[in-house]
Amino acid sequence: MYNTDIPSRAELPTTQKLIRSTFIALITALVILVTVILPSEYAVDPTGVGRWLGLTEMGEIKQQLAAEAEADARYLAQENTDKTMSFDVADAQTELNVVEEVAVEEIAAEPIVTPSVMKSSAENVQSEVILEEEALVWRDTVEIILTPGQGTEIKLVMAEGSTARFSWDGVEGPLNYDTHGDGGGRSISYEKGRGVQHDEGELTAAFTGNHGWFFRNRTSENVTLILRTAGNYEEVKRVL
Repeated sequence: MYNTDIPSRAELPTTQKLIRSTFIALITALVILVTVILPSEYAVDPTGVGRWLGLTEMGEIKQQLAAEAEADARYLAQENTDKTMSFDVADAQTELNVVEEVAVEEIAAEPIVTPSVMKSSAENVQSEVILEEEALVWRDTVEIILTPGQGTEIKLVMAEGSTARFSWDGVEGPLNYDTHGDGGGRSISYEKGRGVQHDEGELTAAFTGNHGWFFRNRTSENVTLILRTAGNYEEVKRVL
């Protein structure tokens, strides 16, 4: 039977060698962390080596996918909540319909009087709506076909405090959007949305610069984006 020889004290590493080996291992781990792991996993590149090696771009893609996955999860959770609410509303509506049917049966024998004043009022309201729609004339219309995964950015050149009206539609399906602004070294995010097919309102510039929207088609089909704008701005420009 073979027994391993016990090393002598002279053959054992000294305390200084152990400390030096530990220090070298820590430095090596720190270098790998800063130059490889942080850029490739978190898109953090304090030395610039990660971008030179192509690792930072990998990390940016990972972070973007993680952000989109988190946003998708929030969207699905909200969608489930909306479905639950819609079921509750449907149940309430069913009960209301039953009550209305009973009420109709009770007053079926009574004569129904429709005052001419009510008719005139309804006609006036309808006329006002038509006049408002006719008064709203769009100054610019942008139409873009976005393929699956494609994004585009459209900005209005605006002065601080100026206001623009807008209305946009995803003709064939919903879009993700980010309403934001930049200029003079400043930036601002106004509103974000996912899976939205139509939006309209007013955009007031927080500062002088470019203010508008970034749209992305996350569906599997082409989606036609139609953006209409009017109001106080210099021009419309497509950045991307």
